[in-house]
Amino acid sequence: MLRIEATVQMNLCEALLPRQVFELNEELAQVDALLDDDSITQPFIDEFAQKKGRPTVPVQTYLRLMYLKFRYQLGYEALVKEVRDSLMWRTFCRIPLDGNVPDATTLIKLTRKYGDTTVEALNEALVDRAVKDKVVRGRKLRVDTTAVESDIDYPTDAGLLAKAVATITREVKKLKKSGEADGAFQNRTRSVKYRLLEIAKYARRRTSDRVSEVRSTVGRIAKTAKSVVAQAEAILDTAKANSASHKKLAKAIELTNRIIEQAQKVADGVRIENRVVSLADEDARPIPKGKRVVEFGYKTILTETEERIIIDYECLIGNPSDDALLEDTLVRSKEKLGRAPRSVATDRGFASGANDTMCAELGIKQISMPRKGKLGKKRKKHQKQGWFKRLQRFRAGGEATISLLKRKYGLKRTRLRGHTGAKIWVGWSILTYNLKRLAVLQG
Repeated sequence: MLRIEATVQMNLCEALLPRQVFELNEELAQVDALLDDDSITQPFIDEFAQKKGRPTVPVQTYLRLMYLKFRYQLGYEALVKEVRDSLMWRTFCRIPLDGNVPDATTLIKLTRKYGDTTVEALNEALVDRAVKDKVVRGRKLRVDTTAVESDIDYPTDAGLLAKAVATITREVKKLKKSGEADGAFQNRTRSVKYRLLEIAKYARRRTSDRVSEVRSTVGRIAKTAKSVVAQAEAILDTAKANSASHKKLAKAIELTNRIIEQAQKVADGVRIENRVVSLADEDARPIPKGKRVVEFGYKTILTETEERIIIDYECLIGNPSDDALLEDTLVRSKEKLGRAPRSVATDRGFASGANDTMCAELGIKQISMPRKGKLGKKRKKHQKQGWFKRLQRFRAGGEATISLLKRKYGLKRTRLRGHTGAKIWVGWSILTYNLKRLAVLQG
């Protein structure tokens, strides 16, 4: 049963304490007022309203707990401990002194249950309120992209193959132990571990043959992985179809075959599209950052107003070109603001003649997008205008916002796996940032 409000009644112990210990600081008081708006809780009612089952954690309590988690970058267990020990945080979360703080596992399950669409609706409701209250005017917008890292180790073909062999071995053991499957299976994890140690030894060499030695050893690991897959497939045939363990093993076998195939392509010098970089997070993709740095995760596009409120975001799989993303985000931003912004500033990654035309058709008067490559005289003159340079200086401020989001609000690395998990994490990070920013603007 969905509960919205937390019923808080002062008990005798609380009545004896001075009221000052329960007072919220300025930031939490402002955020508390923002979260009290009925439009903020409406997405929960629309999606999860029901009167059957056990009562859930009150939505108002859950929202405030998640704000504290992302505002102070706490783990779920640390969050529960801090709220339990703080009278001010208990007051903010509307948990009485003799009340129980929700368990960490409960919060984890609720975050997954409510999902990415709910947190996206929460962000839209908050922005809509800010626009209606004229706190956000949106005359100027700046658009930029960044990579949100997935919570995985740096991927190598040898490392992925080793993890794939270990995963298949673990799932086969579970099936055999539960009696769901039977058959011969040889544990090859130790031999794969020895091959990894060989690679580490070869990599430290300074001789010219170290690359060939590493590739040869990776080939041997791939051959072992093929053998493990063949044995696992035979055992899978004896297991009960569509059971949870059957599905996990089948998925592990599928991913292992893809990793074996891509390891062979790398050895042959073939370029790979949609490369698997993790068994735990198969949606994560390599995203180049500059010429030499590569991050593994999800590309996120952010649209920010001159008030430094993020009115639109999208978390994407892979590394789509920036110039292909601009139209959708500007159309959504226009809908949220109720009109087209006067000015838009982006970096050169978004620049194209088609995007200039599109912005003009949307009603945007000042378009500051530096073109790539060598510029003609007319374009040089255009980009030297004062308004164009001022908008580029405004655009540079977006880098500071992204840096702040990564340092203070958890946007650097998603701790939830999969594309859906990444969208949930990004959504809460941005919602927390917007709440804090609106608290400052209205303070």
